[in-house]
Amino acid sequence: MSAYRAVIFDLDGTLLDSLADIADSLNKVLASMGLPTHSRDAYRYMVGAGMDTLVQRALPPGRQDPATATRALAAMRREYERNWCRQTRPYPEISDLLAALEQRGIAMAVLSNKPEEFTRKSVAALLEPAYFQAIRGARPDTPKKPDPAGALALAAQLALPVEEFLYVGDSGIDMQTAKAAGMFAVGVLWGFRSEAELVESGAAALIGRPLELLELLGEKR
Repeated sequence: MSAYRAVIFDLDGTLLDSLADIADSLNKVLASMGLPTHSRDAYRYMVGAGMDTLVQRALPPGRQDPATATRALAAMRREYERNWCRQTRPYPEISDLLAALEQRGIAMAVLSNKPEEFTRKSVAALLEPAYFQAIRGARPDTPKKPDPAGALALAAQLALPVEEFLYVGDSGIDMQTAKAAGMFAVGVLWGFRSEAELVESGAAALIGRPLELLELLGEKR
């Protein structure tokens, strides 16, 4: 029997390669406002803390006032609604990993700082929603990661102790969330952020391919 009974996954950069759609959508918004755009690679270090923070980070100095940020955020929601699924796809081996975890009876959940509606749409369209016992995106009533509130709410919903969770993500925010929640932090090396960031933020293990997660199931530490 596995030492761990549940896995919480981050979404963007962990299960889904969504950077192109995020970058292209926000660049369209910035261009429409006469503001400078950014390379897709630059967006690796802007995403992860929620759409509002993403928009704020993308605005140039001197144009980060509340009125401009509010206008840009509303435009980003509209643009991303049209483009969120153009290029976004699961990373290689993700489908195989989810099927293997389901076969082993491991409970699974998603916790993302992406707005709730886009989180649920992404899981429904690009993953197998039946695999997940719970899905949480950014909600007005719950602090965003790295606050552990969302992770703890998922543990309560799944009725399992936090010590029995692997928490899997690609960013320092995810590792900090896992540590704050008392879960085992697994950093993935195929996502948006660097190995150094994951280590510095408290990753207890690193994996280079999704299926490597299966090797950790019996290694409670």
